[in-house]
Amino acid sequence: MRRADSPITSWTTHALNSGSIYATTYRSVRILPRAVSYGIGHASTFLAWQLMRATTDALVDNLRAIFPTASDAVLRRQALATYRSYACDVIDFIRSLRLSREAARELFVFDNRETVDALLHAGRGMLLVSAHHGNWEMGGILLRRAYDYPLSVLAMTEASPEANRLRDTIRRELGIDTISVRQSMDTALQIRRKLSEGQLVALLVDRHVGRDSVPVTLFGRQAFFLRTPALMAYLSGAPLVPVSIERRDDGRFLVHLSAPIFVGRDGDREALVQEATQRVADAIEARVRARPDLWYHFYRYWDA
Repeated sequence: MRRADSPITSWTTHALNSGSIYATTYRSVRILPRAVSYGIGHASTFLAWQLMRATTDALVDNLRAIFPTASDAVLRRQALATYRSYACDVIDFIRSLRLSREAARELFVFDNRETVDALLHAGRGMLLVSAHHGNWEMGGILLRRAYDYPLSVLAMTEASPEANRLRDTIRRELGIDTISVRQSMDTALQIRRKLSEGQLVALLVDRHVGRDSVPVTLFGRQAFFLRTPALMAYLSGAPLVPVSIERRDDGRFLVHLSAPIFVGRDGDREALVQEATQRVADAIEARVRARPDLWYHFYRYWDA
């Protein structure tokens, strides 16, 4: 059992991720016009910003690493922008579930789609690594609905059974295989099998689980990322490709693919894994600096 005060609990039990709120949002967004959904999200996130003081304080603390000289007032306004971006991303994702393939393709703008096709053609699979930044859930719409790429997602079980049930249902409807995070060899074996089949495996890398961690520097501070992605890249030869899906002003999404990272085999394994993970962290830092309003850690990230 997890301790009540464990970091994993704090990641998944904030009010914005409760089963009741997620289910209510899911049902309402599917029937309401987009403008009405945005209006409700705009008002409700203002209330959250005002009333969820511990969460807002956590956002401010996280953002201070990006804006070390900013005043509290400036950081609090930035925190409000984060709440509102999160609401828009959830609404956009739910609305996109009913899109046709043609409409889904119109939703995305690649800066380098050729990278994905070329790497998949090599037959070694690919590890798409992202952070809690941008609309990572929209990746399922992009990769499965729009382009029908073979996709598996490494996912942590949500603390809320209702939120977990809805997310599992959505992935199944999109044809996405889910690999559940477990602190055992089974998870690594499943990932390696998917890569050997030439699949894409997508996972969020910026939160570690137990001993599955490697230290990196992020915004000049120490953080701990998952060790598994770089280790799987080392063992399989599959590249790590940092990706960020970012909402644009025109309602479409920029799919930003960083340069692929191949983990060599010459040298100390742990040093190679750490070096590759730091390169992932550097790519993530660049995207967060470009769009800090899309960085979604609703707890004190540096304390965890």
